Amino acid sequence: MIEDQIQNIPVIDEKPKRKWVIWLAAGGCAVFLCAAVFIGALIILGPEIVQNFFPTDVQVAEELPRDVTQSNTMGDPKAPVYIVEYGDYQCPFCLKFWSETEPQLIAEYVNTGKVYFEYRTYPIIGPESFTAAEGSYCAGDQGKFWEFHDTLFTNWTGENVGDFTQDKLIQYANALNLNAAEFESCLSAEKYKGRVEQDKAQAEADGVHATPTLFINGVKVEGAQPFHALKQYIEDALNGNLNTENG
Repeated sequence: MIEDQIQNIPVIDEKPKRKWVIWLAAGGCAVFLCAAVFIGALIILGPEIVQNFFPTDVQVAEELPRDVTQSNTMGDPKAPVYIVEYGDYQCPFCLKFWSETEPQLIAEYVNTGKVYFEYRTYPIIGPESFTAAEGSYCAGDQGKFWEFHDTLFTNWTGENVGDFTQDKLIQYANALNLNAAEFESCLSAEKYKGRVEQDKAQAEADGVHATPTLFINGVKVEGAQPFHALKQYIEDALNGNLNTENG
């Protein structure tokens, strides 16, 4: 009788369990593959894709008290000292000059009518340098060249890391309450590509090899000069004693 009971025990079909295991394994492989592709994209595309997935807040620069501005210049055009700066918005030494020296320069010499200052773009670090340069001139169309200039430096985190892509520049424009459609159209049309190229060509013709490079009444001065050093150049120029061999 025991044999009959054994024979009457139903046989459990193992196939559904096996199918479930197969589907689970396939799902795990798919998840792993997607993760591998995502990580690979992060490695290849780097900071740009990170910023697209995890955007950072835009910081608007604290406004510097420039009394007189017009496009990419500030100060009185009839001032006795004329300074031209060639800079790259991705350049850490340009950032240093802007944050440490320029505020004192503005307060003591530009706003007092002694210095007329012009910023020219010299994009040499990478494609984002060129895009940022175009963006600053586009902002100038709406009377905010210097506000955009300052905001670019305020949001700098490194060279060629996605700080100055076209999308980021549009974010900065929005933060400054620029007309977004007008700004984006200016960028997309590359309205100021020729001007940026002209700045770069003039810099090279003037013998510029690094940023920032200043020309003080035509005399070349290289590097992020501390204010006390720049002050001496300006005082020499005001007194007619600027050494034309400086720099």
